Amino acid sequence: MPDNLPELRDIHLPDGVSFWPLGYGWWVIMLSLIGVIVLYHLFKFWRLKSQKLYAIRLLKSVDEKNVVNSAAAVSEILRRICVYKYPQASALTGRDWINFLNTHAKSQKLDGKEAELLLNAPYMPAESALFDHNNLQKLKDFCFRWIGENL
Repeated sequence: MPDNLPELRDIHLPDGVSFWPLGYGWWVIMLSLIGVIVLYHLFKFWRLKSQKLYAIRLLKSVDEKNVVNSAAAVSEILRRICVYKYPQASALTGRDWINFLNTHAKSQKLDGKEAELLLNAPYMPAESALFDHNNLQKLKDFCFRWIGENL
């Protein structure tokens, strides 16, 4: 019997599977995870912008024929925003309401006849001539800025 032992060699195990380069499946998982994160942030940004645009659109659609009714509608829009964003402020009335709006306004403060118009408009008769369109326009300008800063 011939001696076959010199021709035999040791069994060599193959090298271990390395972590890098990643397989195609891992690339798909990572890209889909990044895509989901990007879509989440885009949706969040879109939702925030749409709420602001909706509030601005409501404010622009306020009919300016009657100053008192228009100011009451502006007050309602501000209250609706506060119910959504600042729930603790939705029950404020009087000077507390004006102070809250002024503390959350960065550029322009509400005072004078415009503040009185915002406070008293829901309780005044529609034909009252105490305020004019100039006061209403200043109030709406304040509201546009306030919505832009807070939504």
